[in-house]
Amino acid sequence: MTALSRSRFLALAFSGLALLSLGTGAQAQAPAPEKPLKVGVSAGPYGDILREVARLADKEGLKAEIIEFSDWNQPNAALQAGDIDLNNFQNRPYLANQIKTRNYQIVALDESILVPAGIYSKKYTSAADIPAGAKIAIPNDPTNGGRALLLFQRAGLITLKPGTGLYASVLDVAENPKKLQIVEIDAAQLPRSLDDVAAAFVSSNYAYLAGLDLNKALVAETTVEEAKPYFTLVFAAREDRKDDPRIRKFIEVYRSQPVKDFTLAKFKGSILPAW
Repeated sequence: MTALSRSRFLALAFSGLALLSLGTGAQAQAPAPEKPLKVGVSAGPYGDILREVARLADKEGLKAEIIEFSDWNQPNAALQAGDIDLNNFQNRPYLANQIKTRNYQIVALDESILVPAGIYSKKYTSAADIPAGAKIAIPNDPTNGGRALLLFQRAGLITLKPGTGLYASVLDVAENPKKLQIVEIDAAQLPRSLDDVAAAFVSSNYAYLAGLDLNKALVAETTVEEAKPYFTLVFAAREDRKDDPRIRKFIEVYRSQPVKDFTLAKFKGSILPAW
């Protein structure tokens, strides 16, 4: 090989190495695909709405994964730990109690839906028919337990101490003329308890899963004005993520007319948009 040929060969070789190096560098610097926004929710109809939102958000370039939890304590624990980015399953009093008792750095964001609950029975068609000594069931978490006691009070079965309100506990029952046995059960199990108790307070998500009709409840939270603070759900995020553009975008899609129309059509008044 002549000196000239050798020079050309070396020049071409170095040129190829340079291009290869540039290509490798470009590949190394390519941005990784963005992970889906993870949104937590309790099992039931709330997730149906969120999945519709995820479908609509995907059309706008935002990927979202909806993660269902069977225990009401899990979505906030997962949010605090950073395992999910956002959740939507709770009202403000429930969130406030969780923050107070568990020191979570979580904040409430926008409202999502109104979810009235009811007192149901498989044995009786009127609260007045419930006999003395019968068992009635309420959720075993503080805020929804108090909410249930307020509804049993409205049904005329018990009277609570003045001023106890939403945070009432079984210890705050001032009058129980029928000497009813009040049992506290995990919220998800309350529909099943209807085989064993005279009546039970069931929130709308679990009522929906169990095929319970709010219109057939013995007593229901039907007056939005008086009960809105108790059954309006809110989005929640970690305090350091509350202004995350992807979180804000997802909520914006949620609080849109197409999602309102979907909710009204699917749930026929048992779940109502809060916007």
